Amino acid sequence: MSVLLSKSQEQKREQINMVCIEDLVPKHHILRDIDKAIDFRFIYDDVKDLYCENNGRPSIDPIVLFKIVLIQYTFGIRSMRQTIKEIEVNMAYRWFLGFDMLDRIPHFTTFGKNYVRRFADSDIFEKIFERILLEAVNAGFVDASAVFIDATHIKASANNKKSSNEVVRVEAKHYKNELIEEINKDRAEHGKKPLKDDDDNDNEPPMKNIKQSTTDPECGLFHKGEHKVEFAYTAHTACDKNNFVLGVDVSAGNVHDSVMFDSLYRNVLAKFPEIDMVGMDSGYKTPWIMKQVFDSGRLPATPYKRPMTKQGFFKKYEYVYDEYYDCMLCPNNQVLSYSTTNREGYREYKSNPNICKSCPYRSQCTESKNCQKVVTRHVWEEYMDMAEDFRHSPEGKEIYSMRSQTIERVFADAKEKHFMRYTHFRGLARLKMQVLLTFACMNLKKLAKWKRKKCLLSSAYLIFLLKLRIFTQLVTRYWKIAFPIPRLSSV
Repeated sequence: MSVLLSKSQEQKREQINMVCIEDLVPKHHILRDIDKAIDFRFIYDDVKDLYCENNGRPSIDPIVLFKIVLIQYTFGIRSMRQTIKEIEVNMAYRWFLGFDMLDRIPHFTTFGKNYVRRFADSDIFEKIFERILLEAVNAGFVDASAVFIDATHIKASANNKKSSNEVVRVEAKHYKNELIEEINKDRAEHGKKPLKDDDDNDNEPPMKNIKQSTTDPECGLFHKGEHKVEFAYTAHTACDKNNFVLGVDVSAGNVHDSVMFDSLYRNVLAKFPEIDMVGMDSGYKTPWIMKQVFDSGRLPATPYKRPMTKQGFFKKYEYVYDEYYDCMLCPNNQVLSYSTTNREGYREYKSNPNICKSCPYRSQCTESKNCQKVVTRHVWEEYMDMAEDFRHSPEGKEIYSMRSQTIERVFADAKEKHFMRYTHFRGLARLKMQVLLTFACMNLKKLAKWKRKKCLLSSAYLIFLLKLRIFTQLVTRYWKIAFPIPRLSSV
C-alpha cells in the first residue's frame, strides 16, 4: 500500500482565524479542574490589609499575582523568570489568569518585589495552604483517622566550601521542665536528693562547634548517609491516608527530626482531633515523643529500632528489667542494682565488680577497667515498651506499612514533579514560602482531580437512574398490554 508524501505549508503561519482563547484550552486540562475546584476570591479578603484603600497607583490583581505563583509550583517550573516565559506562549496559562492572547504579562520581578514589600512578614501563604486544605476537608476527601509524620531534606543554595566554624550555645531540651520534674520525682522515690537547676549553677552553659555557611547562614549541615554532607533545610511534614498534606514546618538541616515533632504534632492535632494513630519512622522513636503520643490518647505506629551496641556484645534487650525489685538481670542471671537517676533522665543500674571479674561472659558484656557493667533505663521507658507492644499488633503493622504509599509518596512527588529537591531561595522564611506553596499546589491538584471524578461518577449515576426509570416504565407498560387485568363483572 503506497502513502502520499505530505509537506508542511508554512503559509499557514500568517493565516488569520477568528478564534476564542476558550477554544484553545483542552477540555480536560488540569487548570480547568483547578478553576472549578476552588473560588480564588478568598485571596481578596486575606490581602486587603496589605494594600492601601485610597492612595497609591493601581496594583496588579492579587488573584492574578498568586495564580502566577500557583502555576510555577503546580507544574514545577524552576524560576519565576521561566514561569513568565511559559505564560507568554501557553494559552492554558493565559486562560487560567484571565488574560487575552495579546495582554501583556507582568514582569518576572513583580512577585519578588511584592514579597519583599508586602508579603514577607505576613501569613498569607499559610492562609492559602489552609484554605485549600479546608476545601478538601469539606469535600470529604481527607481521612485523618491516621496521620503520617516524616521529614525530608532540601538542598540549600550554598557552596559547601564557603563556610566558617562557629561556637554556639547548646539549646536546652524544650521539654526540660517536664523531664526535671519526672527525674526529681523518681530520685525522691529512691531516697535521692533532687537535682539542682542549671540556672542556679555558676558554670557557663555548654557550647559546641558547628560548620556554618557564609552564603546562607540559616541553613544547616546535613549528613546524608555515611559519606555525603551538604548544606540543606528540612521540611517536616504530616499527611493523611489519602496523601493530603495536613501540616508542615521548616528548619535548618542540622536540626533533628524529633526536635520539630512537638509543634507539628500539636498543630495537626488541633485541626484534626479525630486522629487515632500516628505513623512514624525510627527517628521519632524517643521516650518523650512516645509519651506525648500516648498521653494525647493516640497510638504510635513505629518500626523496629536496632540496638546501638558494639558487634559481639550483648544487646540491651538481653538485660531484663525486674519491675517488682527495680533491678536489672544480666544474661548470667546476676543482679544490677539501682544506683542513681542522671540529669538526662536515665536510671543507672550497676553490677557488682567482684562478681563480674570472674564472669565467663565479661568479654561480651563490658570493657570497663573496674569490671562494672552499667545499664540505663529511661524514666519514661514504659512508653517505649507500650510502643513496642503496639508495633507487633496487626493495626500497628498495617499503619506503618502504609508509609511508603503516603508520606514517602508525597516527598517523591514533591521532589520529582514540583522542583523541591533543592532551592534557589536563601533564608528560612523564603524556603518556608516555597514548601507551603508546593504542598498547597499538590493538595490543589488532588482536590481538583477528585472533584472531577466525583462529578463524573455523580453524572453517570444519574444517567443510570434515568435509564433504569425509563426501562421500568417500558416494562410496566408492556406488562399491562400483554397481561391486562380482567374487569370484574357487576353483580
